[in-house]
Amino acid sequence: MSWDYRPLLSGQLRDPFSYMARGALWCASGFYNLGARHRRHQYDSGAKETCEAGVPVISVGNLTTGGTGKTPVVADLCRRLRAMDFRVSIISRGYGASDGGMNDEAMELQERLPDVPHVQHPDRVEAARIAVEELAAEVLVMDDGFQHRRLRRDLDIVVVDATCPFGYGHVLPRGTLREPLDSVARADWVLITRVDQVDPEEVLAIRSTIAQYAPDCPVLETEHRPSTIQSSDGDWEAIEVLNDLPVALVSAIGNPDAFEQTVRDCGAIVVDHLRLPDHDAYERAAREKLRAWVTKLKGGKQPPQRLLCTHKDAVKLATDSVAGVPLGYMPIELAYRTSDEPIQLRLELLMGGSVEDQSSREDSA
Repeated sequence: MSWDYRPLLSGQLRDPFSYMARGALWCASGFYNLGARHRRHQYDSGAKETCEAGVPVISVGNLTTGGTGKTPVVADLCRRLRAMDFRVSIISRGYGASDGGMNDEAMELQERLPDVPHVQHPDRVEAARIAVEELAAEVLVMDDGFQHRRLRRDLDIVVVDATCPFGYGHVLPRGTLREPLDSVARADWVLITRVDQVDPEEVLAIRSTIAQYAPDCPVLETEHRPSTIQSSDGDWEAIEVLNDLPVALVSAIGNPDAFEQTVRDCGAIVVDHLRLPDHDAYERAAREKLRAWVTKLKGGKQPPQRLLCTHKDAVKLATDSVAGVPLGYMPIELAYRTSDEPIQLRLELLMGGSVEDQSSREDSA
């Protein structure tokens, strides 16, 4: 199993070695912080130029490393734009993708959104050019784009995971913040995800922290809601079958605790959880480890009747069972805690302006 660094960064581990390790990481964070602020200043001051895509660009990003729940947000935005009859493309860096292939996030989005092309390229400006010129995209959704400043965006959405909102209060490597927390002031909107997994007081504290740096930024609260259990061949069952069912979990994601809590909230009894490194490709060694682990659990006091993973894991595993135990995944959809009307109106305003600009250009030509 992979080493879980979070007890160290959170301060949960209090042995002498952990104190020394946090001190060393804190020193290293000082250099990272200086570099991140210098880079931010270059873009804010105009010393580094930004590039236009020629169409509206919506960025969905976060402040921290690890899983904050961006994929359901990206899927929700794309569905809304498609319902408005716009040709939308997703662009992303493609972290962890094999040569000529797609990474796990792109494969999951392809299954969720078969009518939305996804362009992955290390240079997202080039990805935008391909999407606009070759795929005739009318609007781009840039996945994981908050720190990518070179491509100008028209709407900057930052996703904050309520279960671990601010990277333990430090930038990398002492914490998991990709840049200083005051960078949230660049955001046009903040979506707090998984608010159903924390107490209301914690949500209020998150809102208060955001308001310190971005007092005028709209903040919406969302939940991640599973509705079914699906297999790789398309079969599905109602989520209620998990009630009091012993299950084992396997995941290779940035926030395995949130996934486990979602399963528990569905009424399942979690026997064990195999946590692999984020974006693990499930190659031969990992599959053998998984198979041996499931085989051992089958001989235990409470053998699992079902093996569950995330959608991101399922697209890589591409199997319906492991060591004779059925494997399924729970598609997660975004649900707004109050109303989705504000984000819908913002998209309509953005795209309405785009249509007017396009018509004006065509008339002048």
